[in-house]
Amino acid sequence: TELVPLTEALGRVTAAVVICPVDLPLFRNSQMDGFAVRAADVAPAPVTLPIVGEIAARPSSPSALEPGTAVRIMTGAVVPSGADAVIPVEDTKVGIGDAGSSEVTVNRGRASGEFVRERGSDLRAGDDLLPAGLRLGSRHLAVLAAAGLTTVAVRARVRVSVITTGSELVPPGSVPVLGQVFDSNGTALAAAVTGAGGVVAAQTHVTDEPSGLLAALNEPADFILTSGGISMGDYEVVREVLEPRGARVGHVAMQPGGPQATAVFGGTPVVCFPGNPVSTQLSFELFVAPLMREAAGLPPAIREGRILAVPITSVSGKRQFLRGRALAHGRVELASGPGSHLVAGLASADLLIIIPDDVTSLDAGDSVETWAL
Repeated sequence: TELVPLTEALGRVTAAVVICPVDLPLFRNSQMDGFAVRAADVAPAPVTLPIVGEIAARPSSPSALEPGTAVRIMTGAVVPSGADAVIPVEDTKVGIGDAGSSEVTVNRGRASGEFVRERGSDLRAGDDLLPAGLRLGSRHLAVLAAAGLTTVAVRARVRVSVITTGSELVPPGSVPVLGQVFDSNGTALAAAVTGAGGVVAAQTHVTDEPSGLLAALNEPADFILTSGGISMGDYEVVREVLEPRGARVGHVAMQPGGPQATAVFGGTPVVCFPGNPVSTQLSFELFVAPLMREAAGLPPAIREGRILAVPITSVSGKRQFLRGRALAHGRVELASGPGSHLVAGLASADLLIIIPDDVTSLDAGDSVETWAL
């Protein structure tokens, strides 16, 4: 839990019930521009009453309204004691009486309580203002401010350190030479962390030198994500640094994203993804996003059954996560091939099509499970 100002609370999730500290409204006030009266005085309308004053929507302590009189009043202004109704200005006609003083003719009577906002008629002090576990929108911030609150207790964001590895990576905006590729995983993981309710504590790229990775792993965070460096070949820096420190490195029977690793470094949990960009992004969606969204109080990704619009084939013994696009009438089509490098194909998808590991082919019209991206 952390206490944040309302200016930073949009989209955050309340950590506890918020109790209203005041009555809402704070005082009896007028719902309309018009005249505050005693309902009994205008029951036989049309009736003419002398105007004995005016109350604007500003700090004031108006005198009690005497029987048989009316006071001009503005929307939001304090309704004086003695008055129990407000006559909208469109139901009146103002003139000058025989004695030369202002008077108002009320053409339609109003019942007691009409157009008067009673103190506490919205909420009473001590009532629940907002429930726990609520994702705050602008309307929720409005009621917090209306109650005079400037801060709200929300679920703390998980602080995540994002580390991309590989001497072949260069930052977007640079000019790559042959053998270099742009680092898209740093951008993707940082955005995914934010979208899942976390906050990026650090975003670092390191080469295949262990010293750089060790320095990045020491950045303060609640949780560390790495991409690349966990395969079986040479220059696998994550594996080189973390496996001797107890990391579990292996394969999951899935495609893409087979190589995976977990570790604890200096007491901080580490999850290590393969370096291919599609594998990295889908690994986050499958393994980390559900946990982060739960911690942040956000709803899980939508899972639903859909109907294949096209036939597909899959790999035996591996759960396949194909990139798909939702169509009308509950159907789904493929958005790209299965390659773990097809970042444009992933960008054109809006869901994953999940094919079980014991299924090698499906026909158009068959049902599949999908997972919204």
